[in-house]
Amino acid sequence: MQQIEFHLDREFVELNQLLKLVGLCDSGGAGKAIVASGAVQVDGTTELRKTCKIHAGQVVTLGDVEIHVVAS
Repeated sequence: MQQIEFHLDREFVELNQLLKLVGLCDSGGAGKAIVASGAVQVDGTTELRKTCKIHAGQVVTLGDVEIHVVAS
C-alpha cells in the first residue's frame, strides 16, 4: 500500500480538494466524482460527502493509497 503524508497548513481541507492536491485526480470535479462513487474511505468508513472537512490526524484511503493528514 502506498502511503502519502499530506501537510495541512490550515484548519481543514475538503476531501475532493485533498485528492487533487496529492495528485490522485486532475481536478476538484474529478475528485467529487471519485468520492460520489463510494471509492473513498475516511478513517476506515466510506465517505460520500464530496466536501467533507478533513482535519489533521485523519487517514483517507483510495484503493491502495493511504493519505495521512498531518499538521504543518
